[in-house]
Amino acid sequence: MTCAEELADFVTRSCFDNLSDRECAQLKIRVLDSVGCAIGAMDGEPIRILRDQIPEPDGVCTLIGGGRAAADRAAFYNGALVRYLDFNDSYLAKEETCHPSDNLAPVLAATEYVDGTGRDLLTALAVAYQVQRRLSDVAPVWAAGFDHTTQGSYAVVTGVSRALGLNPMQTANTIGICGTAFNALRVSRTGKLSNWKGLAYPNTAAGCTFATFLAMGGITGPLEVFEGEKGFMDAIAGCFQIDWSQENLGRVMSTVLKKHNAEIHSQTAIECALQLIADEKFDATEIEHIDLETFVVAYNIIGGGEEGDKTSVSTKEEADHSLPYLVSVALLDGRVMPEQYAAERILRPDVQKLLHRVSVHPVDAFSDRFPSEMPCRLTIAFRDNGVLSKETHDYPGFITRPMSWEMACEKFERVTERFTTASMRRSISDAVRNLESIQVREFARLLHDIETPERQRR
Repeated sequence: MTCAEELADFVTRSCFDNLSDRECAQLKIRVLDSVGCAIGAMDGEPIRILRDQIPEPDGVCTLIGGGRAAADRAAFYNGALVRYLDFNDSYLAKEETCHPSDNLAPVLAATEYVDGTGRDLLTALAVAYQVQRRLSDVAPVWAAGFDHTTQGSYAVVTGVSRALGLNPMQTANTIGICGTAFNALRVSRTGKLSNWKGLAYPNTAAGCTFATFLAMGGITGPLEVFEGEKGFMDAIAGCFQIDWSQENLGRVMSTVLKKHNAEIHSQTAIECALQLIADEKFDATEIEHIDLETFVVAYNIIGGGEEGDKTSVSTKEEADHSLPYLVSVALLDGRVMPEQYAAERILRPDVQKLLHRVSVHPVDAFSDRFPSEMPCRLTIAFRDNGVLSKETHDYPGFITRPMSWEMACEKFERVTERFTTASMRRSISDAVRNLESIQVREFARLLHDIETPERQRR
């Protein structure tokens, strides 16, 4: 068997009963968290543009907030909603970071297409989590200049194949197609950031969903996509091994959720800043200089290291990937939530001045502790020569302090309140909590009724 065929065998033999109660509960928390992120993104500018492009009158699959479309287009639109706020979950490998909940939208579309159950949805989503997490561990692509959506293509296609009920050979063929076709460049997350940062994975999700339907109809793909000449190992990742016959569906437990609406590697720095100002109750406008010591991955991605300067901040995409902005706005506003990315907030002189007083440095001792910890030390110097300092290594939602159902509901309420009523929020959270007992179309109907800004104005 080729590697693709071995992976396909794992996908087709996976079932809901492979999930423990604890794993299932954590997977539901991530579904609720992802749906909350999607609802909270309803008024994003790229989302408004997509709403003019995506809906189709004869579509089979539900668009969150109203309308219908083909499965691949629904995967794109709903995926863009999940991703836009940059508030959804993450997985932290030593040399790679990804957002496994990006797979919810394509899996939801595929499960709705076949009128599947919540059990089917949870199983397919767990498969996608497992595949993306394992490839991130053993086949990182960031250093080679490729985006994490490259491994994501394998996650999407395996999750969608499982949801559609493809047989092993159909699944192997679509793995070959998507692994060949969707190897995206990392430039979408370096330098001056654009809307594509949040749309790169939805694009992969749409393309892989479309390709899976092709394979379901009989289109074949290169089965040696992993190990073949000029395949994934040869051209990008190098040689690696995964014994898929020994894999389970438990890797969801090692993913982390965000407490603060910002890039994942910033969570401890924001937590440190908020704890410091809560304890000391100082005036952030009196700050002379801020020194942030952190681990090298955070420095390279959002601190001004390998992926470019982070002190030129004028857009939402630049702000949520800038440690200087995130620490500054946290100290000034006492929170980092979606409202901290409004254009008028980003450009206000107080935060623009303060972010240029932030220095970010990588510390080897902190880097050695990542990813089991995300250590940082924040030191603030004031104009009156006073100095405050604090160090932290985790936050609520990290693997050392997993998010509970109650915490997830609190975040869901906070992020979605502008576009939902209390009864709508309760219906959605109840549906997620009992997802294994309902049809996915029942769940999708609840998401269809969310009020977009356009519907609210009518």
